[in-house]
Amino acid sequence: MIGADASASVAGSADASAAVTLLIADDDAVTRSGLRTLLAVQPGIAVVGEAADGVEAVEQARLLRPDVVLMDVRMPRRNGIEATRQLLASPAASATPPKVVVITTFENDGYVTAALSAGASGFVLKRLPVRQIAEAVRVVAAGEAILFPAALRRMVAARPLGSAEALPRAALTGREEEVLRLMATGLSNPEIAESLTVSLETVKTHVGNVLTKLGAQNRTHAVVIAYESGLVVPGFAG
Repeated sequence: MIGADASASVAGSADASAAVTLLIADDDAVTRSGLRTLLAVQPGIAVVGEAADGVEAVEQARLLRPDVVLMDVRMPRRNGIEATRQLLASPAASATPPKVVVITTFENDGYVTAALSAGASGFVLKRLPVRQIAEAVRVVAAGEAILFPAALRRMVAARPLGSAEALPRAALTGREEEVLRLMATGLSNPEIAESLTVSLETVKTHVGNVLTKLGAQNRTHAVVIAYESGLVVPGFAG
């Protein structure tokens, strides 16, 4: 189910001092059980529930209010993309919607596009080592996003999200464009701060301004816009 030979770039790092509550949604009972067993022993993660399909995933997320939902794509009754869209578009009353990390066996650019469009904060493969999946959960819970630059570049080339005009209209400052370029390389906020020799709070302010000006759902969506606009050229994100 989960292999060790995989490559991905994970943006950011999370504070492991507080446990991140996690709901696992997958229609395969063996996979679901395996993920629960392996992730439950990872530092800073508390698995609070499971769901066997997209309908149950939404119901359990609203009941248990986890920080993160690890959402499979191919599930009966309602697939993971539609479940993500419903969960984030119509959160439970007076509840902050969870972050969603889409997880699948298939490295399919269409799934990446659909997941981002639905509001997911990340996309990981089941063949990744469990420590990388755990790190993805912690990073997303901390407000960052999971970036796979190669998949993003292919996706933008083949399936633009129609937001390419956002960057020219956004009137980003020179420093904000610089921060966006560094975001596109997969750097976390602390890494950007170190690269630019500025404070972490300054970087957070710039990132917030970038997301607001671009109308981006999250960091990943902002990076997609950067590629679409030509600010970052596929194959070169510096």
